[in-house]
Amino acid sequence: MADLRITGRMVNFSRLTLDTNDHDAIRAQLTKTLQQSASQGALVVLDSTVEQELIALIQLLIDLDLQPMAVIDGILAEQARAIQFPVIPADRSLQRIRATKEQVQYTNNDHEKNQDRENTNVVDQPTVSQHVTSYHNEILRTGQCLVQEHGDIIVNASMNSGSEVIASGNIHVYGSVRGRIIAGVGGNTAAKIFCHSLEAELVSIAGTYCVADDIPQHVIKKAVYIFLNEQQELEFEVLQF
Repeated sequence: MADLRITGRMVNFSRLTLDTNDHDAIRAQLTKTLQQSASQGALVVLDSTVEQELIALIQLLIDLDLQPMAVIDGILAEQARAIQFPVIPADRSLQRIRATKEQVQYTNNDHEKNQDRENTNVVDQPTVSQHVTSYHNEILRTGQCLVQEHGDIIVNASMNSGSEVIASGNIHVYGSVRGRIIAGVGGNTAAKIFCHSLEAELVSIAGTYCVADDIPQHVIKKAVYIFLNEQQELEFEVLQF
């Protein structure tokens, strides 16, 4: 019997919501949008608020160098199932909450460049970026979601099952993790996760993920450090105090 291995990796995709079935209008608007962005070849999930011909829509998107991958369960679902095109559940409702407080650090990315050019007559406007650290002091309850798209998250309490913490940077949880913990959003492979007790439903860094059943048993309910190794695989290490 041949060996079979199933591995998981999250991929970035865009949700395309359609409020019209006029494919000429869709083509014109998408063509303009794609010319102004780097979305060629992007994976898209389709959601429509009106009835329309799914096969023709898929072909239209392929012609525009987009890659339709599924439809949201709804108006297009029956047509999709008829042609064996994937149907994914509608979004579960999560309440996005505010962190207890945030700390912002500003960085002048062009400081070195401006120094190099200080003896010329050209003056550049410096580009300033920000790194935000969100601190949250309360338990994340079921259905709650804490997001930081520009930095790290530090949770000084536990996460209940059905909750989510999502950050572009690192995540620290000084309590039990029973929900979904997602670091490195946007492809930050250097992101890390630290938690006091790992009981997560899902762990992910930069798109590489592991669901509860696949988390190594020896780290369950332990203080754990999680990172990506050189093969871009999740590594789980028990923290020793």
